[in-house]
Amino acid sequence: MRVIIKPKRGLGRIEVEVPSELAERIKRLSKRYNVSEGRILEIVLSESFKEPEEDVERLENEVRELEKKVGKLEREWAPLRYKAYGVSEDNKILAIELNALLAENSQLKRFLRKKIERNPELRGLIQYYLR
Repeated sequence: MRVIIKPKRGLGRIEVEVPSELAERIKRLSKRYNVSEGRILEIVLSESFKEPEEDVERLENEVRELEKKVGKLEREWAPLRYKAYGVSEDNKILAIELNALLAENSQLKRFLRKKIERNPELRGLIQYYLR
């Protein structure tokens, strides 16, 4: 693997041939931590990496256990979320029907020359369910 280091300013650059074993380790680290290979090299060259203060394997095991718990909770939550979506869609349909009935009622009152009552609270509620 050939690495080319360019300065932020100027024309100089350094080319280095990295051994294949080291290149493989860099690629593995890149995939493991989801960081670009260039960033890994930058960290290694600037020696800005930190040694872990705690046992990394124990922490990784804890993360796996937490992921399992999250999966379990997600399986419990999914049916509730589906039912809530169904209820919200039903509410939308009912709001549309109620809006149509209110409009029809207003038209009938106009036809009968009766006083039309405005109900802003009900209109606001309908708009809430239509969102």
